[in-house]
Amino acid sequence: MANPVLVEILRGEHVESVHRGAVAVCDAAGRALLEIGNVAQPVFPRSAVKAIQALPLVESGAADALRFGDRELALACASHRGEAAHVELARSMLVGAGLDESALECGSHWPGNHDATIALARSGGMPTALHNNCSGKHSGFLCTCTHIGLEHQGYVSFEHPFQATIREAMENVTEAPHGAGNFAIDGCSIPTYAIPIRNLALGFAKMTTGERLSADRARAAKRLLSACMAEPFFVSGSDAADLSLMQAAPGRIFVKTGAEGVYCAAVPDLGLGIALKCDDGAGRAAEAMVATVLSRLLNADEALSARLDELARPVIPSRKGVPVGSVRPTEALTG
Repeated sequence: MANPVLVEILRGEHVESVHRGAVAVCDAAGRALLEIGNVAQPVFPRSAVKAIQALPLVESGAADALRFGDRELALACASHRGEAAHVELARSMLVGAGLDESALECGSHWPGNHDATIALARSGGMPTALHNNCSGKHSGFLCTCTHIGLEHQGYVSFEHPFQATIREAMENVTEAPHGAGNFAIDGCSIPTYAIPIRNLALGFAKMTTGERLSADRARAAKRLLSACMAEPFFVSGSDAADLSLMQAAPGRIFVKTGAEGVYCAAVPDLGLGIALKCDDGAGRAAEAMVATVLSRLLNADEALSARLDELARPVIPSRKGVPVGSVRPTEALTG
């Protein structure tokens, strides 16, 4: 059975495109608050789970040894846009561990931010691994490896001991298996694992409440999510949806996008985790989905709910800046 249409794209008043998907919202005990579509469907969360992958950075003591603050921890959980502040902070993290960008095994690409790309090209420069949107995560991995005395070369491979550490954290938090049977390679070369959408929602409910986690892991989880909410620019970048959503309610919303239309989120006040997947991988539709779900969950705050609903319904302009269409959540999503 197909997932329902959750988002429509309008050209004028006519529906031009539709996006199907699935959404799960649950508490740390696994009780479902909202389920739409096939939430048992395994999906690759991609970058949406970087905060869970960053747990060893805090738990190992590496973050404290390197005196990392909220910005460094946020960047370790980030899909940044390669802006100067992102690049320099990733570089600084590596320097603290006695490393440089040559240790990064994430590959390189041009910045995701248009102005940063133009500035780099005008300077005659070329993108390095520091411009990779995952360079903060990889810097965190490298800092952890050096702190615990682990050889960092090949840290991205499934067989490397550090990836086993990440698998343990992911399995403990999401309560879903992570192994050779559901493993593939992410865009930044590390392993990624397909697990059910409902398990991703459960994982972020546990991350935000600390329930059913060890005391050390609960503290690390709270520290990482708090850092992301305190420094959302370092989680994403200028004009990013993650930035806009977390700025709408500072300290009350954590969101993290993943490639191919995945979002994970948490609402600390309510102790809830959220996970969703847009079937066709459209980021624009996934952004509308997560904003709509957050608007529903936070409807007791009318002003905030209205702001989130506004973010879920962006106007589509022409090349001259004239409104010609819009994004619209469907009734299946709005409830």
